[in-house]
Amino acid sequence: MPARARANGEGSIFPYRNGFAAYVWVTKPDGRRTRKYVYGKTREAVHDKWIKLHQQAKQGPVATSVPTVGSFLTYWLAEIIQPNRAPLTYATYETFVRRYIAPGLGTKRLDRLQSRDVQTWINQIARTCQCCAQGKDTVRPKHKRRCCAVGRCCQAVPSTRTVSDIRAALRAALSHAQAEDLITKNPAVAVTLATVRRRRGKSWSSDEARKFLESARADDDPLYAAYALVLVTGLRKGEALGLTWADVDLDAGDLTIGRQLQRVRGQLLHRDTKTQASDATLPLPDICLTALKLRSEQRDEARAAAGKAWHESGLVLTTRYGTPIEPRNFQRSWQTRCDKAGVKPITVHDARRTCATLLADLDVHPRVAMQVLRHARFSVTMEIYTQVTSTKTREALKRLGDSLSH
Repeated sequence: MPARARANGEGSIFPYRNGFAAYVWVTKPDGRRTRKYVYGKTREAVHDKWIKLHQQAKQGPVATSVPTVGSFLTYWLAEIIQPNRAPLTYATYETFVRRYIAPGLGTKRLDRLQSRDVQTWINQIARTCQCCAQGKDTVRPKHKRRCCAVGRCCQAVPSTRTVSDIRAALRAALSHAQAEDLITKNPAVAVTLATVRRRRGKSWSSDEARKFLESARADDDPLYAAYALVLVTGLRKGEALGLTWADVDLDAGDLTIGRQLQRVRGQLLHRDTKTQASDATLPLPDICLTALKLRSEQRDEARAAAGKAWHESGLVLTTRYGTPIEPRNFQRSWQTRCDKAGVKPITVHDARRTCATLLADLDVHPRVAMQVLRHARFSVTMEIYTQVTSTKTREALKRLGDSLSH
């Protein structure tokens, strides 16, 4: 009985060099039809690959030329992330790719990357001193070397959050490779990581916040307006530093939030806020309105004193010469003011938590607090609202102990 003829486009299996080869007609991601070949030592091995290739061809486009992980990440950063994401997002992803992903997985072919490869690689990162792995100690001045360059390891392993963020960057890249039909599944999805323990933020009581603001006002601190806006309206550090006088309506008592100041890769950027949910127009409480009017007077005095050295930027918060304030310098000034005011030190970001905590103490509805703080998700607001403070815990336990002692 004659062998059945293969259907048109079905492909074939044939001897090839020291083994066998087969091909299947497939549709490439660009829509063109071409042959894709598979190879093996035995006919049975090639037949299995051939059947699998047929199944892939039926499911959708099949890539005939697959790049390495490293070359794909270079394309992904340049063509997908840099033009379409925030500068800080691109800088973060680029750092993860350059320092961690490319050195560990860059030479592997994209379609041959397996979940076990990613799991082994991420486990190795989590237990490796990155000071040694990246040669950080060798570029330090001799009197500052403290690790492998002097014969001992400082054990600077990445935090669980950093490891999680690295995996997230790889997962995002591979998801795009999957969308471009270069791979059929994302091998980073099945990877297991250590649980990230989120730091519980600190916050001030109303007395501590008042003491902090009174200290800044008494010293005629030029950043008093920023401190008031952060604590009362929940502005982020970048939003406060990026505020312009065009965003402030002192007559109507309104404040429009839509820009922020960021330092990214040595460049100071005045750009859009974190998310669209961050944009808002808020009414200014009297304390903030008074602080901004005081700031306007301080600016006029500084401009007169600086003379020709003044640089007009239109920003509300500037140096004595009108130039933008560095975000890191603002954080340092905040910490210095904490010491002068005699209150426990918290970060500027924790001041937003203080704002939320004080709103909760005033029984402000969570939905209103969400609008004030401009959280993108309601769950973020509720996470703060549902936390019980140590003071309330102490009071509850005291009442319980009193009830049992009688």
